[in-house]
Amino acid sequence: MSFFAVLFALIVEQVKPLPRDNWVHDSLTAWVRWTGRNFDAGQPKHARIVWAVTALVPALIAWAIHFALSQYVSFFLALAFDVAVLYLTLGFRQFSHYFTDIRDALERGDEDQARSLLAEWRHLDTSELPRTELLRHVIEHSLLAAHRHVFGVFFWFVVLSGLGLGPAGAVLYRMAEFASRYWAFKSLSLGVAVNEGLRDLSQKAFALIDHVPARLTAFGFAVVGNFEEAVAGWRRDAELWKHANEGIILAAAAGAVGVQLGGASAPGVTPDRSKSFTVGVDAADGEASGSTPGLPPQLAHLGAVVGLVWRSVVLWMLLLALLTLANLLG
Repeated sequence: MSFFAVLFALIVEQVKPLPRDNWVHDSLTAWVRWTGRNFDAGQPKHARIVWAVTALVPALIAWAIHFALSQYVSFFLALAFDVAVLYLTLGFRQFSHYFTDIRDALERGDEDQARSLLAEWRHLDTSELPRTELLRHVIEHSLLAAHRHVFGVFFWFVVLSGLGLGPAGAVLYRMAEFASRYWAFKSLSLGVAVNEGLRDLSQKAFALIDHVPARLTAFGFAVVGNFEEAVAGWRRDAELWKHANEGIILAAAAGAVGVQLGGASAPGVTPDRSKSFTVGVDAADGEASGSTPGLPPQLAHLGAVVGLVWRSVVLWMLLLALLTLANLLG
């Protein structure tokens, strides 16, 4: 059932995507805010309670509904419920609005509009980004968004669905990812005082949950791209980024496509991504330091990245289809 649920969800999402400002995002924000307000008293044990309520309770509710439908109502209603949950948690169109608008702006030569859209999307200071660095940020954030909105959700849905837990894995991954991003944004970007234990716990929990999916995403990029360069970049360049899971994905993708990623062009651009602000373009020789090998980002690389991601989706869907067929025949 996993294959058909993912396939139908992707088709529906392409036909009727969620709008940029949608009720799902607003509901997630309200839920995370509510759990923090009602269960967080600033102590380490409260951080664990808040995270459990935020991420685990919705996943358990999703499993309970799936179980009730499949056991007491209808298999097809359970499948429809899984498709509905995946529609809300998995898909390109949840982030591709910005990517498409930025690419269109760059194709028109409107770099100011592209910078404005990137700043709105990722809450970055983009006012002085040169074109190459603007493209680099778009590529990096798009690759990470594709992983978190597609491949990570895909992995956990398939694994837990295979254990009879329905869409619980998709909900768990989405809630863990959103919680880690919400508390970090509230603390680092808005400067709002938060329980540091809660912020750190949510990031560590998501890093653990994302450990295997991140490596599978990087492996998929290697298979459908330049395999040797992707694997070499994975081993050599992953540590250029602060977060290990992100570094593995971006280093492998850079090698697979042959584009230069990594580095930071100016202080304050990516305070939570870069290891330091000393990397970037060396004014003395114009060479990039702290970056992966490859060509400097160009507009054509945006299309190459889209192709890389879609080929990876086809790869994993084919593997899932083969596993489903083997299970039916076995």
